Amino acid sequence: MTRWDIEPSFKYDALCFLNILTADTFYLTYYKDEYEKFKPKLSPEVIKALSDMKHILKDENGTIISAFLCLYYSAVEDSTLEQMSTRLDNLQLMDDNMKKTPYYSEDTWKLLASQKNNLNVIFKFLMDIDFTKYWQENILPKVQNKISEIEPKLPSYDIVKEDEEMLGFKLPSDKITVYMLYYSQPHGIRVTGMRFLTDIAWPFNIVIRNAAHEMMHPPYDILHDSELKKAIESMGQDTFLIDKVLHHNPSFGYNTLEGLMEEDCVQTLEQIVNEKLGIAKDAKKRWTESDDSIHVFAIALYQVMKEKNYNVKGEKFRDFLVRNITNGTLAAGKIKEYYDRFYKTE
Repeated sequence: MTRWDIEPSFKYDALCFLNILTADTFYLTYYKDEYEKFKPKLSPEVIKALSDMKHILKDENGTIISAFLCLYYSAVEDSTLEQMSTRLDNLQLMDDNMKKTPYYSEDTWKLLASQKNNLNVIFKFLMDIDFTKYWQENILPKVQNKISEIEPKLPSYDIVKEDEEMLGFKLPSDKITVYMLYYSQPHGIRVTGMRFLTDIAWPFNIVIRNAAHEMMHPPYDILHDSELKKAIESMGQDTFLIDKVLHHNPSFGYNTLEGLMEEDCVQTLEQIVNEKLGIAKDAKKRWTESDDSIHVFAIALYQVMKEKNYNVKGEKFRDFLVRNITNGTLAAGKIKEYYDRFYKTE
C-alpha cells in the first residue's frame, strides 16, 4: 500500500513566490493581490535581479522558474532563506546529489550556476522584509487547513501500485510525500525522490491526479537508451506535433520535443489510472482545455493504448512506446489522423 506524507514547505513556497515577484502576467492571473502587496517594497536592484533571472531562465531557455529552482533545491536539505542563500556559496553538494537523479544535465546545471548573483539579491530581499514571518502568519494557516481537509482521504488511494502496473517497473519507494503550497499555481511540480508539490487551490481529486502523474516522471530513461531516443527524435518529422512544440504559450513549459513527448506519455498513463480509480476528467475535455491544447501526442497514444488493451501482459511502457513508433502505428505523420478521429463528431 502507498504510504502518504503531506506537509507544508516554506522553502518550496518561497521559490514558487519568485514567479510572482517577476511580475510575469502569466502568474499575476492567480496572484495579482499578492504581487501588489510586495510591489512597493521592491528596490531597483531587486527588480533588476528578478528581471534578469526571468529573461535568462524563462524567456531564453524556456524553463519554469519555480519548477527549475524547486527541483535543484530539493537535492539539499536547506529549509530557510538563510540556508538557501548560503548554499549559493558552495553548490558542490547540490551538484553531487543532482547527479544521482534522472534530472541532471550539464546545461541545466550551468543555467542554475549562472543565477547565483541574482538569487543572492532576491533571497536577501526576502530576508530583509521578513518574508518568513509573513508566510508563517498569513500563508501557513491556510496550508494547514487544506492538509487537515485532505489528509484523512489519502490512504484510500494506492497510487504506487497503480503507477507501477502502468510503467512496468517498480518505483523506488512505496512512500509519496506531498508538499502543500500556496504559491504554486498553475503547476504541479515533481522534485527529487517520491515527492511533488501541489496547491491549496485544487480539490482533492486533482491532488490524487497530480500524485499519479508526478510519480511517473520520467516514464523511461532516455539518457541511457539510444533506441528510445531515436524513436522520440523521429517524431520531430510530424509537422502537426512539432507545430505544437514551436507555437504555444511557453509559460506552460514543454518547450522541446523531448519535453512534450515525456509529458504526453505521462498524461496518457495518468489518464488511464484516473479512469480506473473513478476520478478522471473526460479525456476529450481534458485535452481540449489543457495547456493551449498542445498535448496531441497524448491523444494519439491514448487511443492506441485503449485499442491494444495496454498492460494486459505487464510489459514496460518504454517497450510499448518504442514498438508502436517504430512499427508505424504512432509514426510521424499519423498524429493529426488520430487527433481528427478523436474529436470527430458522431
